[in-house]
Amino acid sequence: MTHSVERRRIWGWFFFDWASQPYHTLLLTFVFGPYIVGVAADSFLAEGFAEGEAKAKAQTLWSYMLTIAGLIIGFSAPLLGALADSAGRRLPWILAFSALYVIGAGSLWFALPDGSNLTQTLVMFAIGFIGAEFALVFVNAQLPSLGSDNDVGEISGSGFAFGYLGGIVSLVILLLLFVEQGNGKTLIGLDPAFGLDASQKEGTRAVGPIVAIWFVVFMVPYFLWVREDTSKKRRPSLGIAISTLGGTLKALRHRVSLSSYLGSSMFYRDALGGLYGFGGTYARLVLDWTIVQIGVFGIISAIAAAIFSWIGGKLDRKFGPKPVIKYAIWVLIAVCIVVVNMDRTQFFGMSLTEASKLPDMVFYGCGILIGGIGGILQSASRSLMVRHCDPANPTESFGLFGLSGRATSFLAPAAIGAVTAATGSARIGISPLIVLFLLGLFLLRWVKPEGDRAVWDAPSQSSQQSPY
Repeated sequence: MTHSVERRRIWGWFFFDWASQPYHTLLLTFVFGPYIVGVAADSFLAEGFAEGEAKAKAQTLWSYMLTIAGLIIGFSAPLLGALADSAGRRLPWILAFSALYVIGAGSLWFALPDGSNLTQTLVMFAIGFIGAEFALVFVNAQLPSLGSDNDVGEISGSGFAFGYLGGIVSLVILLLLFVEQGNGKTLIGLDPAFGLDASQKEGTRAVGPIVAIWFVVFMVPYFLWVREDTSKKRRPSLGIAISTLGGTLKALRHRVSLSSYLGSSMFYRDALGGLYGFGGTYARLVLDWTIVQIGVFGIISAIAAAIFSWIGGKLDRKFGPKPVIKYAIWVLIAVCIVVVNMDRTQFFGMSLTEASKLPDMVFYGCGILIGGIGGILQSASRSLMVRHCDPANPTESFGLFGLSGRATSFLAPAAIGAVTAATGSARIGISPLIVLFLLGLFLLRWVKPEGDRAVWDAPSQSSQQSPY
């Protein structure tokens, strides 16, 4: 493969992050998630629940949906990864799960503001989310083939940075032209584009179809430039996949570094997912922000994520991924402590006036750190997994990585839901994330900085010339 072809392949791989990031930026965190929990809260209020109880029930409902989706992803990813490895191909799987992404996202147009089809809406969101996460497992498995172990951290960081940039551009478009404020106008004072009805929140609901269209358009470079070695194509074998996966799982007890890393990432990535999944809903339910305010917050957070992810890739190349992960976790623990101890009326027990802007300013700062440090943590995690994965079965290895991030992905939303329900406070409901981050940090102590690729006695990749 020539240098130019290899470089184009890397850029094609980057475009998956650009195409898929809006599901997380626009739907999960900053626009649709806060919108739908607001719809749910209003629906519970109409049923006669008190305001605080209605908000808590809305957050609990959102947590249940994410819990179920996480369970499906976590327990299916390793087997599907092994099945893809047995066939020697990943692109057909990426195409299939991309279809789920598009169907799920596009269907969110029907999320009515009266909450009459709330259950259907949550089901369709989960379908799209499952498609996005499964596609990511197979795309991540392509990372080891893009460069040497010394290069993949920087490639991973640049991919995340490029993806977050896509999230920023799409979010800006939505806020300027579509998402309506309380007065029915967009952020720049326009009616929602294409004659959309602001009274029916059609500008906000349009986020689903726009995310679907965005994905279809920007996946074109990925499918054009990222090619697979078809000489390794084989007939998929479920029996071989199950046998291979079973052998890998049995071998984990002899691989302390990998086992510890999978356990560590299981907890800290679950906690990070909780921050992403509930950051916007926290702003909506605890700070009473509007969707447009949350969108502006999202732009700031995504800009930080793009910049920090790129810097994180450089730090990964210089120091390795493990130290980067460790310090990122400590920063996010500090953020969680701040968030749990703040609302509109008080900050760490200090009473605030009704007009105080301190909670808003502090949460904007938290958003910068959640986006920026979260981007670094994800990028470095992907890089450290490359150092642990089997070169012969990378999709299965990243399937296990997906399992470690999703097998207990119900923990964060379920714990948040349980604590929220028990305390009646959406703010205190965030506190379990601190425990999950600490558990991840504890298990990280047994992880080797350079992984355990030597188990397979694979040829060193350090001598390869980087195409990056």
